[in-house]
Amino acid sequence: MSLKKERVESIIQRQVAKTITTELNDPALKFVSVTDVELTNDMSFATIFVSFLEDKDKAKGLEVLEKSKGLLRTVVSKSITTRRTPEILIKLDESSEHGSRIDQILNKINE
Repeated sequence: MSLKKERVESIIQRQVAKTITTELNDPALKFVSVTDVELTNDMSFATIFVSFLEDKDKAKGLEVLEKSKGLLRTVVSKSITTRRTPEILIKLDESSEHGSRIDQILNKINE
């Protein structure tokens, strides 16, 4: 049974977010959210974008997530029914910071 790429991405996003909040008990992951998941066309790599509420938790939180990629991949493999389980890549999502910088620039222009 083949699943569409978007459906698999949403399943991965839900499962990874649930695993981070329930099974990874690290203080650095207290205010983390999974913002997006992107799969390659052949579904061999899943890039998971995360954002942190506090700037001080970013480095430590990314380190903890990198160490727990094996657990996350295991959870993903149990939740999807594809032939291969994608490799997990974790990246920091900086889109909200970029958006706030644009807002600041626009506010300065309007003043």
